[in-house]
Amino acid sequence: MEAPMNRFITINEFCERFGVGRSTAYRENKAGRLPFRKIGRSTRIAECDVQQWINNLPAQ
Repeated sequence: MEAPMNRFITINEFCERFGVGRSTAYRENKAGRLPFRKIGRSTRIAECDVQQWINNLPAQ
């Protein structure tokens, strides 16, 4: 099985998985909390960065 930090998801996949809009994803990126990676012309989010974003969310 591939290590999670080697996997990438699209912005749409991120939004669907966490129930947030694209504006929220881009806002998190602009704030430095969710890094995007360019792979050719595609923009992706590394699974390890998603996990770090989850870990840094405020506790409810």
